[in-house]
Amino acid sequence: MDYLTVKDKFYLSFALSFFLVKYVKRSKIFNSFVCKLNSIQIMKKIFIGTLFLSVLLTSCVSNKKYADLETQHNKTKQDLVDTKAELQACLVDKDHLMEKNKSLEADKARSIQQVENLTVLTQSSSDNIKEVIAQLSEKDKYINGVRDAMTKKDSINLALAFQLKKDLAKGIQDEDIQIEVEKTVVYISIADKMLFKSGSSTVSDRAKEVLGKVATVVNSKPEMEVQVEGYTDNVPINTDCMKDNWDLSVARATSVVRVLQNDFSVDSGRLIAAGRSEYVPLASNDTAEGRSINRRTRIVILPKLEEFFDILEQKPE
Repeated sequence: MDYLTVKDKFYLSFALSFFLVKYVKRSKIFNSFVCKLNSIQIMKKIFIGTLFLSVLLTSCVSNKKYADLETQHNKTKQDLVDTKAELQACLVDKDHLMEKNKSLEADKARSIQQVENLTVLTQSSSDNIKEVIAQLSEKDKYINGVRDAMTKKDSINLALAFQLKKDLAKGIQDEDIQIEVEKTVVYISIADKMLFKSGSSTVSDRAKEVLGKVATVVNSKPEMEVQVEGYTDNVPINTDCMKDNWDLSVARATSVVRVLQNDFSVDSGRLIAAGRSEYVPLASNDTAEGRSINRRTRIVILPKLEEFFDILEQKPE
């Protein structure tokens, strides 16, 4: 009867009591009994007894149901406690996830800013690279222009050296004169014994013949400058005209310049005289042979410095 509710059981007990009373009233036992007792009191007792029986039956069923309900209630309470614990854990996880989400949002914002900065930087770098490439291209053109000018000058100097060697070859020994080309400069080194007497700055007649050939080539290249350098050995000199080897080296260079200017009409604006004294030797001054090598006059044919300065100052196109 567990499937009947408390209300159903109560009604069932009441119905049983009612039918019991009806049955007793119709029986002969009841009729005889009524004669002896007051029927009303008997009916009350029977009804009370029946009611008590109904309550008792109902109470027994309710106690079992109550135990089941209490068990279910306790289980529900435990489920509620567990659910609250799980909810609290979820709330903690939620707070943690929200903090993590805020951190990720901040990282995302920083990353976006970095990307924007990198984009700007990349664009700026790209523009700078393009500008540098353009500048390098212009400088390459400029350098190539200078290189072409230098190559042209080298070619001119080689032709000049070839012409000098050809013109000076007659009657001149190799050890008396040497012609060299270094980069853009032609060097003509003339032995001292060909140009001057010992301790003198006067140019000999034979030397004028050589200088005349040099002047012919120099005059054919008006864009070149001519620098005459005098060198001595380390033997001291002290005369009325020469105080030391500085005086002697400068005087000899000046004498050669005067011959080129006065005798062979070389433009004086192109001529330079310089004395180097004994301080740039080619050989040791400990031997007579070495000192003879060191006593020399060198004629340097070089491009005008102004032309090089003009090339260097030109802006690349």
